[in-house]
Amino acid sequence: MLAAFVLASIAALAFWRDGSGAPIEANATDLVDIRGRPLAIDQPFKRIAIDDSRYLVALGLIHRDPVSLLSAWPQDVNRLGEETYQQILAKSPGLAALPKVASSAGDFNVEAMLAAAPDVALLSLESGVTDAQVQQLEAAGVRVVFVDFFVKPLENLEPSLRILGALTGRQRQAEDFIAFRAERMKRIAEGVAALPENDRPTVFVEAHAGMSADCCNSPGRGNIGDYVTLVGGHNIGSDAISQSFGKLNLEYVISRDPAVYIATGGPHLEKAGGLVLGPGYSRERAAASLAGIAARRGISGLTAVKERRTHGFSHQLINSPLDIVAIEAFAKWLHPDQFVDVDPAATLAQINQRFLAVPYEGSYWTDLP
Repeated sequence: MLAAFVLASIAALAFWRDGSGAPIEANATDLVDIRGRPLAIDQPFKRIAIDDSRYLVALGLIHRDPVSLLSAWPQDVNRLGEETYQQILAKSPGLAALPKVASSAGDFNVEAMLAAAPDVALLSLESGVTDAQVQQLEAAGVRVVFVDFFVKPLENLEPSLRILGALTGRQRQAEDFIAFRAERMKRIAEGVAALPENDRPTVFVEAHAGMSADCCNSPGRGNIGDYVTLVGGHNIGSDAISQSFGKLNLEYVISRDPAVYIATGGPHLEKAGGLVLGPGYSRERAAASLAGIAARRGISGLTAVKERRTHGFSHQLINSPLDIVAIEAFAKWLHPDQFVDVDPAATLAQINQRFLAVPYEGSYWTDLP
């Protein structure tokens, strides 16, 4: 179903491009945000407040200096990762001095938002802002726009990026990246569609692997679990967790004995002894870290570990507008023969070269040695 959805979405992209394949700039008056609210955008905005630091990555795909567009941000460095934050800070030192507003993970603060005096409040779909608070902001002249790159990325990433393009006057750049991603998504969707229906290996995705002694954080239905379905796998978490994330007990994981094990992690797990990879980590360090995660009691006996179908991926890179890199890596891990020619490293290199204001450098995924 998800593969069919992706193919239909890619077909719809043709309506945004002319006969030569060149992007067509969207009529901003026709846009709605992710909550279906009409957007009247008659000029680019230069004072945008964001409630998630990862929107710097999204803006950095279409603008060479995304920090210059901001009036405030939530200072949630943990979502970016310390190393990525330092790279952005080196390019744009003014980021450290920008006012702080509430993160989408916390309670919304109208007063802090108004004090930052933005033209636009760019809020996450999962934001806890109330309708009354939205009305208060709009009554003060602040436009409120909802986007979503993380809750339902397969549905909402493209329209959200298109919204950012309209807000910043960078429609053409937004359409260029959307087309880049869509071309690669189509290749994955068509490859999965060609697989036999019974070729859907079971997959255990452990999010933030090793964060705590108890097992196991896992995606359920939606978010990362949708990526597993898209690339032709079956996420065992979806059979036990009705929400996008939750916990599985170790006994359940052992009883399911998944064919593939994917752990996610990042620098934020260094102190906990969890899976570390991403900027600042070598390939050897990332692989050794995954080996330690796979050696834990109960996990080490899984068929996926014994047969070396065990992999690690940066959580920051999955939960980002660069999800196509994760999708390609997952596809190769689940169906290596079907996706021999898919190269996520080459895809990330092209994104760094063609799009990103601050490139992603480091070891973002690894395999069990």
